[in-house]
Amino acid sequence: MSTVIPTSQEPVTLPNEILEISISIAVKELDPSLVNEQFLKFSGIVPNEWELNQQPVVSKAGSQLVFKNGLSIVAQPRSLTFLEGMNDKTAEVVTVGKVASAFVEKLPNAQYNGVVVTPKCLIPLPDQNDGARKFITGTWLASGAWQDLGKAPVQAAVEFTYLLEGCQFNLKVNQATLQIPDRQAVSALLFAGNFNYSLNNPNPQERVNVAKQYIEAWQSDLDTFRGIVHEKFLAEQQPQTVFG
Repeated sequence: MSTVIPTSQEPVTLPNEILEISISIAVKELDPSLVNEQFLKFSGIVPNEWELNQQPVVSKAGSQLVFKNGLSIVAQPRSLTFLEGMNDKTAEVVTVGKVASAFVEKLPNAQYNGVVVTPKCLIPLPDQNDGARKFITGTWLASGAWQDLGKAPVQAAVEFTYLLEGCQFNLKVNQATLQIPDRQAVSALLFAGNFNYSLNNPNPQERVNVAKQYIEAWQSDLDTFRGIVHEKFLAEQQPQTVFG
């Protein structure tokens, strides 16, 4: 997740976190070229008044559409991903779940194999130089000679896998940087989780119904993800949010 915050010469107030949500649907066979603006609007998956933010890419190898409201749709031969940043947005105006659910409903005969809900959270650490690396290596990894190898400080990422009620949950934590124009980049922690749901029902309509249930519960997954990040991983970490 790459994030740039526009700025002026005034001191910048960083958000406590920067959120992004994506919903990926596994499909046995999908022609990405069918996922185009005309089809999406003609079928009622997206409203007619929506405008593209950039020239779309549409081909049998893959398609990508980015709308001005911040929703992106990426189609590949075996998957379809709906992605939206949540900066300055309430859950009520986020469209990713509605559009993904509408797509599945309008194409009920596709063989859907699974749904993955992927929330991401960027935590700025403006008052800690090289803070993300130090946090990862100093908090979750035992100290040792392995940290003193090479000509530069070791870079690290960690991954956790949990079995939750109804799904497997994976969480990756990486070092990241927050780019702010005309200012020094800010160290940040990037938490990326995914909730993996399988669709095994042999009845096509039941698969659609279950897929929609998983998709439409994205906000519950996001709340669970944020709770895990803040209560289990950052309980003792209180990043400062203002710098000049």
